[in-house]
Amino acid sequence: MKQDERTCARTPLLLHACCAPCSIEPILHLRKEGFEPTICWTNPNIQPIEEHNLRLDTMRAYANELGLQLIVASDDRDGWERRVAGAGFDRERRCRACYAQRLTELCQVACERGFTHVSTTLVVSPYQLFDVCHDVFKKLCDAQGLTMVWRDFRPYYPEATRLSREADMYRQNYCGCRFSAAEAAFDRQSIRDERKAAKAAARAQMQSKAHVS
Repeated sequence: MKQDERTCARTPLLLHACCAPCSIEPILHLRKEGFEPTICWTNPNIQPIEEHNLRLDTMRAYANELGLQLIVASDDRDGWERRVAGAGFDRERRCRACYAQRLTELCQVACERGFTHVSTTLVVSPYQLFDVCHDVFKKLCDAQGLTMVWRDFRPYYPEATRLSREADMYRQNYCGCRFSAAEAAFDRQSIRDERKAAKAAARAQMQSKAHVS
């Protein structure tokens, strides 16, 4: 059977992609299951705009490499500020509103383009709020009559990390918005501080033992 015949035999699926590295494993496994993904890009949360464009360019290059169609949907950044930014550092409320805006756009595009199955790469990263995302996505799919293809891809996150690094793919160190960037920076600094404190404590213990002996 030719490659194009195999592709036609697969079930079309519209896949919301948050970035290229997180798309690696979902695309691989969804294809194994018999789906043929089309990438839907709608991520108005990503700030600044230069970061957004860099991630989009990386996603576009990867989709092209795999022979996948990529749809650049609405990136309503003003809408994101109105609906999401007000939650600030209340992470669950902020992420719930952010998921809702992006996945609403995904479902709208799916209905407009005739897709019956939808999924998202947000279920790859262990840093995402998995259950919150599921709750938001399920309600949207049920309301639109779409089939939600929900898989827990988090166990494949280390492999996605390895493969994206081997491919020299651009990788980001925060989810996307300015609040997540600040939270990630705080977490990294906290880890560094903990390591420094542990090393200082170990040195002090060694010096104390040397003094006693």
